[in-house]
Amino acid sequence: MQALYPFNVRVYGLLITDQNEILISDEQEYGKRFSKFPGGGLEYGEGLRDALRREYMEECLAEVEVLEHIYTTDFYEHSYFNDSQIISVYYRVRNKEPLDLSFKTIAFDFDAIEGDVFQSFRLVKLEDLKKEELTFKTDRIALEEFFKLENLPRK
Repeated sequence: MQALYPFNVRVYGLLITDQNEILISDEQEYGKRFSKFPGGGLEYGEGLRDALRREYMEECLAEVEVLEHIYTTDFYEHSYFNDSQIISVYYRVRNKEPLDLSFKTIAFDFDAIEGDVFQSFRLVKLEDLKKEELTFKTDRIALEEFFKLENLPRK
């Protein structure tokens, strides 16, 4: 049975390093490329913070502490992948151990060359990240909200 109102709840974490860099995930799924903050979909029976910790463990092999709420979608957002409405929730997160990822300097510099799903990570200096580098409107707004909360200047 299909849901009457197909909502897709997503949760994302903005991870800022001690060097003032922010973690960006560059991904490709089924021919669509996008750059976003790490995170993903809420599973049934799961809370937002638990989902975010799970997503960071799955995507980044990193245990994170979920800190303050940054932003929740407050407008209609249609899914990039299917016919659902996206509701995205953003938190600031802190890694509990050093990140053990292979960081790239160029977007979409994937190691794998076969399959339908690819992912690579970049650490970008906060002052250098332009919101236009993020694919999704909700990520762009969350970044702006983060800068407001932190009283950080924007270029």
